Amino acid sequence: MAVPRPVWDAAPCDSTWPGSARAHGTQSSVVFATDLRPLDLLAEAVPLHSAMGGVRTVQVQGVWGLQLQAAAPRAVSFPASRIFFRCDLFPEEFSIVMTLKCPHLTPKVSETDLKVTLGSQPPCTKVEAGQFWLDVSRKGLYLCVGGKWVSVLAAKEKLDYVEEHQRLPTHSETLGIEVFRIPEVGLFAATANRKATSAIYKWTAGRFVAYQSIRTHQAQSWRHFIIGKQIFLAVANFAPNDRGQEFSVIYKWSARRQKFTPYQRISTHSARDWEAFQVDGEHFLAVANHREGDNHNVDSVIYKWNPQTRLFEANQTIATSGAYDWEFFTVGPYSFLAVANTFNGTSTRVHSHLYIWLVGSFRLFQSFLTFGAADWEVFRIGERLFLAVANSHSYDVEMQAQNDSYVINSVIYELNVTAQTFVKFQDIPTCSALDWEFFSVGEDYFLVVANSFDGSTFLVNSIIYRLKISASRAGNEITLDFLWGTYPSSSCLSSGLCSEAWARSTGVRILSDSPSLTGSASLPSLLGRFGSSVFP
Repeated sequence: MAVPRPVWDAAPCDSTWPGSARAHGTQSSVVFATDLRPLDLLAEAVPLHSAMGGVRTVQVQGVWGLQLQAAAPRAVSFPASRIFFRCDLFPEEFSIVMTLKCPHLTPKVSETDLKVTLGSQPPCTKVEAGQFWLDVSRKGLYLCVGGKWVSVLAAKEKLDYVEEHQRLPTHSETLGIEVFRIPEVGLFAATANRKATSAIYKWTAGRFVAYQSIRTHQAQSWRHFIIGKQIFLAVANFAPNDRGQEFSVIYKWSARRQKFTPYQRISTHSARDWEAFQVDGEHFLAVANHREGDNHNVDSVIYKWNPQTRLFEANQTIATSGAYDWEFFTVGPYSFLAVANTFNGTSTRVHSHLYIWLVGSFRLFQSFLTFGAADWEVFRIGERLFLAVANSHSYDVEMQAQNDSYVINSVIYELNVTAQTFVKFQDIPTCSALDWEFFSVGEDYFLVVANSFDGSTFLVNSIIYRLKISASRAGNEITLDFLWGTYPSSSCLSSGLCSEAWARSTGVRILSDSPSLTGSASLPSLLGRFGSSVFP
C-alpha cells in the first residue's frame, strides 16, 4: 500500500488553487490533497498472478509483494490518474512508501556479536559499552561510549507540509499576532484586532483559549519584551480614542493578578509597529508613526528605558514617511535599525533607511529605493547576512495611470562585509507583499512572503520559498526557489485587512491564512496588515 503526499507548484500571483476541479471555464469547490486514497500500486501496475516481463505480484500472509524473476531490473508504469484521480495538475513532488521482502538471502558470517537494544533509553554503563540502542521514535541509532549514548545515525529533520492546527474566534479582523512565553506561567498569544477589543489567549491542553480582553483602538501589532524580571506587552494603536486622544499603551504582567495591566501611555501618530531591542545593556523601544492627519512625513520616535523613573523616555526622533515597520539586528559589535517607509504623500517610490548606532545615537548608514515598503526581515545563513524588504505598491499621484501596480518585485539584499554595504542579492516577484518571515527546519532554510493583492483580487497565493545552497569554487552559492507549495491568501477579500503571526515559542516563524471576514484567526497565521492600500 502507498499513500502519496502531493506537492504543488504554482505561479506567485496565481489565484487558482492547484488541484481544484474546473467545469465550463469556471472554478468549482476546492479539493484538497486529503482526498487522496491509499492505493495498492503493485496491483495497479501488474495484473494479479500474471507474469509480465519477469515481474509479478504475489500475496504472502495477507501482504502483497513484488517478485522479480528477471536478472536485470525493469521499469513498471501505470497511469498517474490512478493516484491523483481528482487532480487536473500533476504535482511537482510526491512520495511513495513501498516495502520489498527478500525471503532468501545468502547468510553472512559474523565474527563479532552485535547487540542492538530497542525501545526506551536503556542504561549506558561499562556493561553496555560498545552496544547500540535504536530509538524508533526519534529514528536515531546511538552507541554507548564512556557512559553516554552518542548519536551515530540520526534521521534528517525535514519540513514536509504545514497543517492548520486551530482557529481562534476574534471580535474583528486580526491585524497581528504576537506569540510569547511567560516563565513558570505558560505560552500566550496576543491578537491585535481592528475594532475596540483585542485579546490575549493562553495555551491550555494543546490549544489557545481566551484569557484576557484589552481595549484597543484599531490595534496594528503587539510587541512582547522583558526588562530584568519585568514582562511587558506594547500595543500599537492606529486610531484615537473616543475623546480624540491618540496614544499607544505599554502593559506590564502582574504576577499577583496573573494578567496584564496598563503601565505607560505614549503619544503616537497612527502607530503601525513597535520594536524592542538592547544596545550596550540599555533597553530601547522604537515606534513607527505612520501619519499625523493627512501628513505622512512625520517623525518616528526611539524611546529609552530610564532605570530610575522606570519609564520609557524619548531618546531620539527619526524623520520617516508613512513608517510601517522597524527591524533591529546586530553584526558583530555593531547595532542596526531599519525602517520601512511606505508613502510620502504623493508616491510610494520612497527611500527606506538603515541606521547604525554610533556615539549614543542612530546615524544613517544606507538608503534603499523601495515601493510602499511594508516590512523588513533580516536572516542569516552561516556567516552570510541578508535583509529582505516587502514592496507592496508602486504608485505616484502624477503618474497614476502609468504607474499603479501591485505586482512588483520585492528585494533581498546581502551584506558585503568588504565594501561595508548591502548589495542586491535577488529580486522576487510579489503581489503587494506585506510581510517576510524566515525560519529553518534541520538543515533547510525557508522564506515566506505574505502576498495580499494583485490589483484585481485579494484571493492570491502566499508562498514558501526554500533557499538552496550549492557548492562552487568560489564558495557556497545560495539561490531562492519555490518550495513544494503555495498557500492561498484568501483572508483579505473585499476588506483588504490581513494578519501576521510569529510562532516564536517553537523557534519557527511560519505564516498562513487568517480569515478575517469570518471573525477568526488560523494558527499558525499569515499575512500583513492593510491590503490594497497600505497608506490610508
